[in-house]
Amino acid sequence: MPAPNVHHNILETIGNTPLIRLNKVVSDLEAEVWAKVEYFNPGHSVKDRMALKMVEDAEKDGRLKPGGTIIECTSGNTGMGLALAAVVKGYKLICTLSDKQSKEKMDILRAMGAEVYVCPTAVPPEHPDSYYSVARRLNAEIPNSFFPNQYDNLSNTAAHYETTGPEIWEQTQGRITHFVVGVGTGGTISGIGRYLKEKNPNIQILGVDSYGSVFKKYHETGIFDENEIYAYITEGIGEDILPKNVDFSVIDAFEKVSDRDGALACRELARKEGLFLGYSCGSAFQGLRQMKHRFKKGDVVVVLFHDHGSRYVGKVYNDDWMRDRGFLSPNNRLAKDLVDTHRGTPLLTIGSGEPVSNAIQLMRRYGISQLPVVKDGIFAGSLDDAALLLALSSDPDLVHKRCEEIMNPPFPVVGPTTGTDELVKLFDKHTPAVLVALGTGGHHIITRQDLIHALS
Repeated sequence: MPAPNVHHNILETIGNTPLIRLNKVVSDLEAEVWAKVEYFNPGHSVKDRMALKMVEDAEKDGRLKPGGTIIECTSGNTGMGLALAAVVKGYKLICTLSDKQSKEKMDILRAMGAEVYVCPTAVPPEHPDSYYSVARRLNAEIPNSFFPNQYDNLSNTAAHYETTGPEIWEQTQGRITHFVVGVGTGGTISGIGRYLKEKNPNIQILGVDSYGSVFKKYHETGIFDENEIYAYITEGIGEDILPKNVDFSVIDAFEKVSDRDGALACRELARKEGLFLGYSCGSAFQGLRQMKHRFKKGDVVVVLFHDHGSRYVGKVYNDDWMRDRGFLSPNNRLAKDLVDTHRGTPLLTIGSGEPVSNAIQLMRRYGISQLPVVKDGIFAGSLDDAALLLALSSDPDLVHKRCEEIMNPPFPVVGPTTGTDELVKLFDKHTPAVLVALGTGGHHIITRQDLIHALS
């Protein structure tokens, strides 16, 4: 018998992902909030579970034969799970993706040996060029091929009923009261939801949907409204079809999240919790945040985070991409963004024992209006032109005194990821500047003018 945590192949490492408590991002909630972090799977997403299940079930019933070709339409993550199975088991893999998927996903699939077809997003599912239709056509044309069709293949739901649901129940020791997850193919929410409802029918199963998707309205009215369908850029959740894996009977409510809010929440989770997550994870958390009125003290909420941020480096984690889509308004900028233009310039300071005249000369020479005062290597106080003017007008001899005799309290110090909304709150008539600790032992200053410029 092998030693613990020793495996014969990569497929044996799928599942048993950790539950991690969220802290800073849920400080306004009284409920406990835990994240089921699925990027700990070897393919870095929740889809590893159902990809392996679909392959193994097809092997058992003869739909997938030795030397066969797996053909799947995917947002990328299911393709990665299938790629792992194909490598280990000796199958060829062809993936069709819509052109809104990240380049990272396509590159990773190719690196794993998959053949990739990129199809247009802005066509209906029945269009011959849609990624659904191309996969079906290739399946019909290629001998000894298997089309898993994750949308309608109920092995998808079964994988989560058999593994993910029991893991969450055991990890929360049965205390879970709410489960939140983004909905795409529907297998994750349906399998986990069914298992948890069987354990405790009072557990609320909450789905997160995208604007441009049909799920929420269909769940609430039973109407498939084509007017609800339009292009959106969030990857992995929402649909313009009704997959057979979506079991609406186990879902208590849906919440829609915008592309912008999901992207910003994704970046916030990285900044505040150290979780480098995929786009739809931000949407899942934003959905949870929008539904916080449902949670009370004593509740135990679990949100599932589908995948890893490495697949979105060129998108939600790229400032240019975010700005091009209007997602990074001035209010979304961080302290580090405001000091980037002068990061290469040393921070000017004055010693506490130096005469005030030296501080005035320094401010005049460099055209600045404030100075941090240092003593024994720490920030001990501050000087600014408004306070100096007021003091000198009543006592011209002040220039001969030491800075420590007239200095104001030190400027507040913030971290590099402090947002402009938080910075604004620190500025008042007594605080003309703040210092940014850059994490390398260095500091830079943000003045009122810097903030005005950033917000304008």
